[in-house]
Amino acid sequence: MSTTSTVQSPAPPTPSLEVERIRADFPILGRQVHGKPLVYFDNAATVQKPRAVIEAMVRFYTEDCANIHRGAHALSERASAAYESARATVRRFVNAHEEREIVFVCGTTEALNLVAHSFARPRLQPGDEVIVSVMEHHSNLVPWQIACAERGATLRVVPIDDGGELLLSEYARLLGPRTKLVALTHVSNVLGTINPVRQLITLAHGHNVPVLLDGAQAAPHLGLDVQDLDCDFYAFSGHKVYGPTGIGVLYGKAGLLDTMPPYQSGGGMISAVTIEKTTYAEIPNKFEAGTPNVAGAVGLAAALDYVSAIGLDAIAAYEQELLAYAKRRLAALPQVRLIGTAAEKAGIVSFALGEIHPHDVATVLDREGIAIRAGHHCAQPLMARLGVAATARASLAFYNTRAEIEALGAGLGKVIEVFK
Repeated sequence: MSTTSTVQSPAPPTPSLEVERIRADFPILGRQVHGKPLVYFDNAATVQKPRAVIEAMVRFYTEDCANIHRGAHALSERASAAYESARATVRRFVNAHEEREIVFVCGTTEALNLVAHSFARPRLQPGDEVIVSVMEHHSNLVPWQIACAERGATLRVVPIDDGGELLLSEYARLLGPRTKLVALTHVSNVLGTINPVRQLITLAHGHNVPVLLDGAQAAPHLGLDVQDLDCDFYAFSGHKVYGPTGIGVLYGKAGLLDTMPPYQSGGGMISAVTIEKTTYAEIPNKFEAGTPNVAGAVGLAAALDYVSAIGLDAIAAYEQELLAYAKRRLAALPQVRLIGTAAEKAGIVSFALGEIHPHDVATVLDREGIAIRAGHHCAQPLMARLGVAATARASLAFYNTRAEIEALGAGLGKVIEVFK
């Protein structure tokens, strides 16, 4: 079979998504790498930024840059208004009940650590249990390992089948009176598996167990409604949803956030301070010590507005079509083995290419202007479960095209030729 053959797929892209117009919104997509047009398939690591986000941040730094909430001057008032307006935008994006349920953090990792530090540790006792899964990113694994070790609790792990789906019967069996928290990814950053989170939450709540979802890979692809899901915590990063780096979100039910002690201490998180004691601000401010990333919040709000204007339903439909095409195109190559074949997947394709190391695959593709990711993807327990040291990963965004998938297929053909 030819390694450069194309896949017959007459169905046109979803007409409601004007991809070429969208691509024009992303300046970096017009550049070249190694003399070739950039093809960017490393979106699960970080996505590129539309001009609307870049310009919003430039405008903030050009016109409104100031510290927030306590300045008695016009710029501080404008910066404060922009920051709180961003919080309102996030609330609408995830459909939280109220804005004080939205805590700005630097990313998903900090959000997960915040919950581990302020929610789990004070509650865990020797013999208690925290449930995660084998498909977790290290960010949703290590904090719970540390918390359990410190408190004498036990980490319980939900296994997966060979296709990359959680074994729900095992999950249900793990839930019990000792379970104090369930912390699961919404979408796997390696397999693309979309976990049945509504069912997982219902089962956990049946045991009065709160649920945290790591939404780092879900927020860019799926419409979010934390009230409908009834999750207790939800975490995601700005830079994976077309916003800037250094900003992220922890959603938490107000009743839970109110009970949690501050995660960090410093300016901005206090109500009153004497030499003898400190009382803390109300949520969410008690979790936002120090000068926050105001420009990052402004950029994140611009990103969420941009994504919302396109429409998450249209984005999801287009990305599903791209995903199906990518799977067929790569599967047509003789040495490709797709890793992760769950029935419900987001736009992530992990694969092995015969005995060729994924780093070699990525290096050859880079010379063709094609950016993918290779490695363990910060999910080493999952790699061990899959019986591989690493995978190559192409992850999709709504600005990717079928022509780019064809370029990836042709590039993999060159990889095979180089290493034959």
